[in-house]
Amino acid sequence: MVPTPASLEALGKLRILNEDFGWYIIPLLAIILYIYGVEIKNARETGDWSTIFAGLTVLGLDLINEIWNALVFTFTDYSAFWTTPGASAFVILIGWNIEILFMFSIAGIVFAKFLPKDKDEKLFGRIPNRWFNAALFAAFCVFIEILLNWGDYLIWEYWWWHWYNPVLIFLIGYFHFFVGAFYVYDMDDKKEQIKFVGIIYAIGIVALIVFIPLGWI
Repeated sequence: MVPTPASLEALGKLRILNEDFGWYIIPLLAIILYIYGVEIKNARETGDWSTIFAGLTVLGLDLINEIWNALVFTFTDYSAFWTTPGASAFVILIGWNIEILFMFSIAGIVFAKFLPKDKDEKLFGRIPNRWFNAALFAAFCVFIEILLNWGDYLIWEYWWWHWYNPVLIFLIGYFHFFVGAFYVYDMDDKKEQIKFVGIIYAIGIVALIVFIPLGWI
């Protein structure tokens, strides 16, 4: 198959610093470091690292998503499920740029701030608050993606992954991110939290080490 124009554009920018936009990476990075610095300070004082682990979980799961998405392009030679060819300071993978990475690095922290202290609390008397919040955040993310797609910043080529058919975007694109975040957030054992997050990053990092040299992503 012939790669789509969006695929070719993204590949042409892949892992090349954009000289027009590259500088704003620095203030964004400073903001991310500040947010994590505040959360780490609070965690040291309280002994509760759950918010940090929730943040790392969402980012780690997004990393895995972006890797398999890049592999879709490799094996179809047509298009990934989603492609990010537009303006970016740095395109990391065919559907992942530095701006997305920064956003997901704090998305789990934001999500954790909305979780009630009582994990068993029911909303409206019957809805588990964790699952409700995960669905709400996933739906919001899908809405933002649709806006990005309409603005041609995020390109979708397949009918089963599109604004008029958002079910898979909701389930595979986002919902499990926030389920993973509240799952690790609610763990009582810090060692288990470290193990859970460590497995996620081990999968992602090993995949990068293997697939990038092969030219697959």
